[in-house]
Amino acid sequence: MKILALESAALTASAAVCEDGRLLGEVLLNNGHTHSETLLPMAVSLLGTLGLSADDIDLFAVSAGPGSFTGVRIGVATVKGLAFGRDKPCVGVSTLEALACNLPVPGGLICPVMNARRGQVYTALFRGGEDGGLPPERLMPDSAIPIADLDAVLDRYGGPVWLCGDGCGLCADGLRHPVKLPPDRLRWPSAFSVAQAALAACRAGAVTTAEALKPVYLRPCQAERERLARERAGAEVQPG
Repeated sequence: MKILALESAALTASAAVCEDGRLLGEVLLNNGHTHSETLLPMAVSLLGTLGLSADDIDLFAVSAGPGSFTGVRIGVATVKGLAFGRDKPCVGVSTLEALACNLPVPGGLICPVMNARRGQVYTALFRGGEDGGLPPERLMPDSAIPIADLDAVLDRYGGPVWLCGDGCGLCADGLRHPVKLPPDRLRWPSAFSVAQAALAACRAGAVTTAEALKPVYLRPCQAERERLARERAGAEVQPG
C-alpha cells in the first residue's frame, strides 16, 4: 500500500510517501513560506522524483489537527482535492498522535505540546510501545488546556515525560514535573509520522472518504470567539 501523507498543522510543512510502512521519500520545509504556496507543489515534486503520480497512491493521509487553523485547513483541503476525483480513501490523523510517533521510547511517557496561544497548549499523553510499535498507546484525548494545568495532568501518571512539539520551550521551563527533551528535529511534526499513524488506522478500519474528511480544531478560531463575544455583549445590553 502506497501512502501520501501531508503535514501542515504547525510552522513546518512536509510531505512523505511510504509503501507498507517503509519510507520512500520525505520533504520538509521550515523556511517561513506559507503552506498554501508550498504544500501541493512539494507533494507533486516528491511524487515525480519517485516516478509516481497521485493516481498511484492507495491512501491519502493528513495531519487533521489540532494546530494552526489555517495550516490545518490547507492540509485537509489539499488531501480532499487529491483524493476526491480518484475516489481514494483518506485518513485524518491527530497532529498530537503523529508527534508522539516521532519518539521511539519503549514504555516511556510522551506528551506532545503545541502552542495554542492565550496561555494554552494543545496536548495529549501517550505511552511508547514496549516493542517500539506504532502508534503509541493513547492515555488521554487531545485537549486544549492552560499550561498551568499541565503539571496536574502529568502528575497523575508519574515518572519523567518526554515533551515534543512547538510548545516544548513554553512548557519545559514552566513545569515542575520532570521532563525530557528530544533532539530538535524530533520535536517538529513529520509527514512520515503521519503516514505511520495512518497505516495503523487503516489496518484498524478507520478510513474515511474525501467528502467526510474534516479538520479538528478543539476550540473555536479567533474570528468565531470574537463573534460569540459580540453576541454575548449584545445580549447583555438588551432591555429586559
